Amino acid sequence: MTAVDDKPTSTTSQIGASRKRKEDRHLITGRTTWVDNMMLPGMVHLAILRSPMAHAKIASIDVSGARTAPGVLGAWSGRDFADVQGDLPCAWPVTPDMVNPGAPSLAVDQVNFAGDAVAVVAARTKGEAVDALEEIDVDYEPLPAVLDLEAALADGADLVHESAGTNKSYTWELDSAAAGSGGSVEDAARDAEVTVKRRFIQQRLSPGFMEPRSVVVQPADEAVTIWSSTQIPHILRTMLGLTLGIPEHKVRVIAPDVGGGFGGKITITPEEVIATLVARALGRPAKYTESRSESMSAAHHGRGQIQDLTITATRDGKVTGLDVHLIADMGAYLRLLTPGVPVLGAFMFPGIYKFPAYRFRCDGVFTTKVPTDAYRGAGRPEATFGIERIMDELAAELDMDPLELRRKNWITHEEFPFTTVAGLTYDSGNYEAATDKALALAGWDELKAEQARRRESNDPIQLGLGISTFTEMCGLAPSRVLGSLDYGAGGWESASVRVLPTGKVEVVTGISPHGQGHVTGFSQIVADRLGVPFEDVEIIHGDTESSPKGLDTYGSRSLTVGGVAVVQAVDKVIEKARRIAAHMLEADEADLEYADGTFSVVGAPGSSVPFGDIAFAVFSAHDLPDGMEPSLNSEATYDPGNFSFPHGTHLCAVEVDTETGHVAIRTYACVDDIGTPINPMLIDGQVHGGLAQGIAQALFEEAVYDDAGNLVTGSFVDYTLPTAADLPTFHTDRTVTPSTDNPLGVKGVGEAGTIASTPAVVNAVVDALRPFGINDITMPCTPERVWRAIQDHTNGSQGAVR
Repeated sequence: MTAVDDKPTSTTSQIGASRKRKEDRHLITGRTTWVDNMMLPGMVHLAILRSPMAHAKIASIDVSGARTAPGVLGAWSGRDFADVQGDLPCAWPVTPDMVNPGAPSLAVDQVNFAGDAVAVVAARTKGEAVDALEEIDVDYEPLPAVLDLEAALADGADLVHESAGTNKSYTWELDSAAAGSGGSVEDAARDAEVTVKRRFIQQRLSPGFMEPRSVVVQPADEAVTIWSSTQIPHILRTMLGLTLGIPEHKVRVIAPDVGGGFGGKITITPEEVIATLVARALGRPAKYTESRSESMSAAHHGRGQIQDLTITATRDGKVTGLDVHLIADMGAYLRLLTPGVPVLGAFMFPGIYKFPAYRFRCDGVFTTKVPTDAYRGAGRPEATFGIERIMDELAAELDMDPLELRRKNWITHEEFPFTTVAGLTYDSGNYEAATDKALALAGWDELKAEQARRRESNDPIQLGLGISTFTEMCGLAPSRVLGSLDYGAGGWESASVRVLPTGKVEVVTGISPHGQGHVTGFSQIVADRLGVPFEDVEIIHGDTESSPKGLDTYGSRSLTVGGVAVVQAVDKVIEKARRIAAHMLEADEADLEYADGTFSVVGAPGSSVPFGDIAFAVFSAHDLPDGMEPSLNSEATYDPGNFSFPHGTHLCAVEVDTETGHVAIRTYACVDDIGTPINPMLIDGQVHGGLAQGIAQALFEEAVYDDAGNLVTGSFVDYTLPTAADLPTFHTDRTVTPSTDNPLGVKGVGEAGTIASTPAVVNAVVDALRPFGINDITMPCTPERVWRAIQDHTNGSQGAVR
């Protein structure tokens, strides 16, 4: 029995069809409902004054000048809201002794990063509000900036939060020997024939979403309605109510059209709290929309880690142990998931390999930089980068082909389900099939032959070949596992199906999309399973009033958790309809089969009833089975029993100009296995976008601070986002190994491209430079860094270039 055998039979399957996206028409015709488009009667516009200093005491702040400025209806400092604003929530206390100094939305006594909010102005127009900021007088007493992660942990270091007494937020550990899932890394180190140690740097990244964050708050007596460009309307409702003491049932949150998120809209933002406070204070609607520079300097960053890895192996290439120590940059405060992001990576450092021993330790450290939180992949890309880079370094030490080393150590398809040394159970996979297909797709043998010719001839344009064979844990769940990690919420998802009298179907989901194509994909699932036309399915989402129950969108959970909840709700509708159909056909329920939206009596071709007739019969309720309520509507809440584990092989060939340091991607080929495909066109879109972001980390993007703690990459002039002209044509394909842990057989896809691509590209760059004695270049691998690496080799030094 396969993972999808229990679905109703159908001769016109929607599953696997490349249907055009339903949700695009109003987007491309300009009929969008972005938050910043909203205008409400009496609405005021907000502007926020932000600290120009990375670390300082607030000696005094005077907003009186702003209050008398033209068009201004009010101005407030952090002191004005100190008793009511509370602290922004952190939902993931990863250890019992984790240090969390609190995070006010408006700073009261001290600022802790350049961009920290210190005051807010409300005016009739945005221009008037911005102008009035000039009239606010703040006297700062400078404190030392805390920027270097290792220096922050040293004895006598300057402290970000004096009251905390330390810059260390926590130390979190996973040891396979202690957990009983493997052996001791100390024993592996003692017995090792080969040991390789490397330090890798994960630079800070800005999510770079297309639509800046925006919020509108409408107060009404004790209640508030909030429109926010957020990924998490349900979590925002709960957390905002707790933060401000508003009863949750008095808070309505609406996420209308949301122009991208990538994890950057997964937190409870200071601006959402500030806008709510101002709206309630004035008794009128309030809107705040950030500028792009505010987005770069005040919205959270992703990544930000020092990774020290030690891998041990036998001389013939069998890995024996992996020891990982992370120093993770928390930034100035703990946002919603800040401390938990690197902890997620702990389970992925072993990757697809059979390590006998494993240890992971992470120190979370405060700095005077913008806080970090989830960014596409959230901990998994960092881990995949670390393990795939050090596997290449081990291959170089052994003088072994990197792919051969991987084949020696990965889990074979016959070994699934497989419990890893980190304690996860991978349900299914076939790394061999994905790799073989990717090699053919890339023309790998021809590329290797060309590389050999270029090296032989000392061609100034060297060819580098990079590999990334990966898996990831996604579909953030199950709830019991999250509870064991002290995560502050569950991993379930909710869906309900409403059947209208005409047979049309409304599906309410707790998943909240921001560009992924949920409306199309979920419509296909419902149309396929229920046998109704694709066009007859309406998906309702993103409003906590119409969709009151859900846990929102992040961690590639939409399909693997939200989609399965939809399936379970649809199945309940079918079972209700089956009872009514049996009554209408005067048949036994066991004698009915359901296919293409019609119940038929087995062996009696003329005896059938379509789903639409059943829907109307329920509406009229003239002749229903005794004791049956006149409703087909059903709901389900699905809590997975396991994560899902997509996997794949990504191959990259780069051309490196050894005279200028310029890197150009010659070929990029990848084969991903995301289980049963629902819509190949949506899958390709997700993979292409993920590849762009992963390649961008490898070659282009970095959030850079100066020695005073000022962000010097505060706009897209200085922060290099790649365009289509900077990226190659991607060659993508799939293998299909259905998940055995859910009835759709699906696995996540939203983060796969980002997770896999970064190490593939960097491995390729380093491969091109390895003849020069270079074994690492800190990301992004810019032309300057590559050129300097070559010059350092020419001048006699070797090794990594930072």
